[in-house]
Amino acid sequence: MATQAQVDELLSKMQEERAALLAIVRELSEARAQERPPEGDGEAGWSANEQLAHMASMEASYRTWVQRAVEEERPDLTGTVSRDPARIDAEGAHAATVAQHVDELLRQRAVTLAYLETLPPAAYDRMSVSPIFGELSVLQWLRSYYRHDRMHAAQIAGRQSEYTPRFLAGEPDQRRRD
Repeated sequence: MATQAQVDELLSKMQEERAALLAIVRELSEARAQERPPEGDGEAGWSANEQLAHMASMEASYRTWVQRAVEEERPDLTGTVSRDPARIDAEGAHAATVAQHVDELLRQRAVTLAYLETLPPAAYDRMSVSPIFGELSVLQWLRSYYRHDRMHAAQIAGRQSEYTPRFLAGEPDQRRRD
């Protein structure tokens, strides 16, 4: 069973990595937030605004996946849609300001943290099956939050991320390009 120390460490890392990401994002000009790296491939080719919209959407998706794992016995998450979708979607990423993206990331994280406050330690051991990542516990899903923040913070800052998600069959195509 997950320990309180593991939960405390998780919550601390979620807050630290989100703060580090937001520190980078808040320094972006609106023009810079719209630029796509010409050499980028996949997510590395997204603008900062596209990455921020993606992060808010994935926060909502991860939270829904966690909720299903807590509520159901080993659910298959195929086709599961967010219960509280992000207010800025991929298509609207460039229509939003950096401040609007920051506000949505803060809103989504507040909803996540409020939900986590309701979970007993045993809930962190609940399992689900994802077509993209395989079988994961609630704790593993939640660790993905801060790793995802760290990965996109590096990309937005123009650095190679030290973290790469482990997809079952390669990175899925998550975004249409203009």
